Amino acid sequence: MDPLYLDPSHGEAIRRHGREAFPEECCGFLFGRDGGGRHIVSVVSETNVREDGSRHNRFSISPEGFMRADREARGAGLDIVGFYHTHPNAPARPSQYDLDHAWPVYSYVILSVQEGKPAAMTSWVLQEDRTGFSEQPIVLVSAAR
Repeated sequence: MDPLYLDPSHGEAIRRHGREAFPEECCGFLFGRDGGGRHIVSVVSETNVREDGSRHNRFSISPEGFMRADREARGAGLDIVGFYHTHPNAPARPSQYDLDHAWPVYSYVILSVQEGKPAAMTSWVLQEDRTGFSEQPIVLVSAAR
């Protein structure tokens, strides 16, 4: 499995968003490029638009939010290569809900936030047959490459 290359500042931005959103899930986009791994160039936070009272363990991105992010990424010469979200008071492992709603072409960074404090961060890629996720190594590197 090719790694996800993440600048430490991007990891901190995800952690900060997770702290701010706790006890609800937060979410956002990973903008970057594929090639010898997935290189994240920008992390863009998004509003969790989930409206059914389950924001503590679910997130949703509006179609308008996705389209806006796609335009922004393409305008910068990048692609949406993945998403991030948090698991408040839960492990940084994909849930059944994550499995049911994921697409195989993206990376999914999950940050565990325990009692408001960021904990483990992992990345996952949905297997082509959609039966499960494979863990994707995260390699911290400076974005100035």
